[in-house]
Amino acid sequence: MRIFLQQPPSAGEAAKYVQLTLQPDLFGGWELLRESGQLGGRSQFKREQYLQQDQATHAFEKARDSHLKRGFRMTFVQGTEPPR
Repeated sequence: MRIFLQQPPSAGEAAKYVQLTLQPDLFGGWELLRESGQLGGRSQFKREQYLQQDQATHAFEKARDSHLKRGFRMTFVQGTEPPR
């Protein structure tokens, strides 16, 4: 699953983005990848590992909902349904 969220730019600043990716790893676990930053600028990358798919999916949905509450908008969704 992959979601790309973007926050509208404020005065004089570039738009902010967050990309969340949930994927299986090579050892039977799951990885939640988070990339965030400003478009055209610096970015951060974080990787979290989970043993169970349910735990990983819960973390993915929690991160998505947290960003939606902060004013981010989904601009790209792959492999999942939009939030309810």
